[in-house]
Parts: sequence; C-alpha cells; structure tokens
Amino acid sequence: MGGNAMQPLANITPLKSVPRAGAIEVRSVGQVFKTSTQDVVALSEVSLEVKPGRFVVIVGPSGCGKSTLLMMMAGLRQQTSGTVTINGAPILKPDPDRVGVVFQEASLFPWLTAEENVEFPLALRGVAKSERRAKAQDALRLVGLDGFGKRHPHELSGGMKQRVSIARGLVQDPPVLLMDEPFAALDEQTRMTMGDELLRIWAATGKTVVFVTHSLTEAVYLADEVVVMSPRPGRMVDHLQVPLARPRTYEMLSGDAFGRLRDRIWRHIKKSA
Repeated sequence: MGGNAMQPLANITPLKSVPRAGAIEVRSVGQVFKTSTQDVVALSEVSLEVKPGRFVVIVGPSGCGKSTLLMMMAGLRQQTSGTVTINGAPILKPDPDRVGVVFQEASLFPWLTAEENVEFPLALRGVAKSERRAKAQDALRLVGLDGFGKRHPHELSGGMKQRVSIARGLVQDPPVLLMDEPFAALDEQTRMTMGDELLRIWAATGKTVVFVTHSLTEAVYLADEVVVMSPRPGRMVDHLQVPLARPRTYEMLSGDAFGRLRDRIWRHIKKSA
C-alpha cells in the first residue's frame, strides 16, 4: 500500500496555508460524571494545543478518559470545566464544517451502498444528489476504494468498511479529523496496512488528525506527537515529539529510536498499572 500514488480529492483541496493559532486548543478541561451514589472525576486539568496539519496520538490506560476527551473535541460531549476550541471558536455541538469523526466501529447502514453511506451526512444537509455523489466518489477514490462504491457493507472486508468510514469522515472536508481507535477491531496485518493508508490520506489532504489508540507501536509509527495520559482522573503525564523521518517505514519498528520512544510511553503506562 505504501507505493500507492497520493490522490487528493477533486472536491477536497489540500490545505495550502494554515492559521498560526492551534487548530485544537484544550484549556484546563475537567469532566465529572455524576452518579446516584458519587461524582466520578474522569478528567482533571487537561491542556493541549494541536497545531494545524499535525498528527497527534493520545494513549493511556483503559478508562483514563481518552475517548471522552476526543468526544469533547468533536462537540459530542460538553466538559464540566475548562474550554475546547476548534480553529479559534468554541465547539459546543457537532460541527462537520470543522470536525470529522471516525469511530472504532464503522457503523455503516447495511441497506446502503458504500457510496450512499459516504453521501449520508451530505444528504442530511440537503446537498444536491449530483454534488454529493461526486464528493462521495472522490472520497472513496482517496481511501483506495475506487470501483467499490456500489458494494454493500456485507460485501466488504473489515478494513474496507473502515475505509468507507474514513471516507465518510472526510467527505465534508473538515480541517480536523478525530479518530477513536478506528483500527482496534482489525487483525495485525490489516491494521498495519490501514495505518499506512491513513498516513497517505493525511499527507494528501493536510488535515489535522487526533487519533486515540491503546497500541504503543501504532502511536509511535503514526504520530508527529504522542500525548500520554494517566489513569482516572485522566491527566497529561507526558507529551513526546516523534522525530522519525517521513514517510514512515516498517524498518523503523526495529530501530533504536523507535524502541526508546515506545519504551518511554510504556514506562508511564506500567507505572500506572
């Protein structure tokens, strides 16, 4: 897959210039879940700035609030305290003009074709059929599914379904793409292939990506920066810059630099176990 030529979308223009402010700014964010018996502090004083065009990965132990933080960035959950801004404005509700989201499950409608699944958010917004069909075809071409638009989900492999999900996240051309463990359900070989495909798409479109994962290898392989979180209440305990050259190659996985970065993350995770 790494040899595929980049295919920018005809209707999704790669970013030529970006503002100097952070694409995503999280300031002193906290989240408290109220239950019938007690208040559960999920996140405490989390601050993070993601510059435009960067690929940032968030890792941490299960239950540390990684996905909760991502949902705040998506406008799908409101924080108890602090602020979250996307491209300089608060994100108070889902805003597909600013943010696309890809979840762990592809969540495709089984009665719709791949093309129709990608079109769906555009149809909800009343985009003309001819325009949304063209955008969907462009998005499927970008994720390597040209010629598969008429297939239904049951005719697609797990990796192909996730490609459709990524295409759906991209079709409205948001500057920010949030991804919540999108490859967790895939086998190791497919997961590595999808990682390479995602890096190709990211390079072609210039999106800002925030990606949640439990895999330390995946984190280092994909990221410009890795944010490490503590157990609940989730806090940032490390923020690593990943100096590995791009494009990334499988040979890097056995290199000393890669190992040191992965081990640094693991020491934080192990300490919190």
